[in-house]
Amino acid sequence: MLKQARKEAQLSQEALASRAGVSRSTVARMETVAKGDMSVAALVRLLEAAGYDLRMVRAGHVRTVEDILAEQRSGVADQ
Repeated sequence: MLKQARKEAQLSQEALASRAGVSRSTVARMETVAKGDMSVAALVRLLEAAGYDLRMVRAGHVRTVEDILAEQRSGVADQ
């Protein structure tokens, strides 16, 4: 997921690392999860640096809380 986000943002590992304030080796390690060592804080910073948010979604559910709130504001949920 992180590698895809980085590529979609057209960033090198070095550029993403710089934006997120982590080392390039941290980006490489987290993209491959080679050591099974994934800091959630670093992942959040890297995703934000690539223009993404990390959100929790219950397994099997497609809609997020933000989706439901947007539907309620637009009146879609009432129809």
